[in-house]
Amino acid sequence: MINILLLEDDLVLGETLHEMLSVRGYQCTWVVDGQAAAEAAYDIRYDLYIFDINVPELNGFDLVQSLREAEDNTPTIFISAMSDIAAITKGFSVGGDDYLKKPFYPQELLLRIEARFSRKAQLITHGDITYNPITKEVIKLGHVLSLGEVQLPLLALFITNLGRTLSKESLFEMMEHPSDNALRFAINKLKHTTGWSIDNVRGIGYSIEKS
Repeated sequence: MINILLLEDDLVLGETLHEMLSVRGYQCTWVVDGQAAAEAAYDIRYDLYIFDINVPELNGFDLVQSLREAEDNTPTIFISAMSDIAAITKGFSVGGDDYLKKPFYPQELLLRIEARFSRKAQLITHGDITYNPITKEVIKLGHVLSLGEVQLPLLALFITNLGRTLSKESLFEMMEHPSDNALRFAINKLKHTTGWSIDNVRGIGYSIEKS
């Protein structure tokens, strides 16, 4: 399921967008101030940000700039009553991917979201496993796998780097409490879950050969 963070302090518009996105099958978290959005973004991995700009605590421009500085490149759509070219230019310069001027029809936002994901969703398959890099959904033989906070990032890293040797350091970044033993345990568990052959390249890291 696609996970969206919505920042909108207008309660009527926020409720309307939240309900619309939820009905269309998106997982949508709605917050009303920039600080709450920042905390949510640092705690949870989202597939899309929809941010108003003039909001309490931390404005949308500064929020996106701080997220980009933290290497969070989640696609971002600004929605704002600020319609002058200077504001639009700034929106893109701080790292926005789209800019929708208020007032707008909620359906227009929905169309932009659907167009974005339909263009980008390219399934990756290795063995019996299919991975959707947008929704983070993992399917094995037609069944959705429920993976933990360590297994899913490891799977995503391996399947998007088939044929490459991944260093232990890069794999450690996927773990909250990294260690050699914890990594070996996680790799063995991933092998069991996926049926993949994951090779230990002594002194370097791990790799999966392309099919």
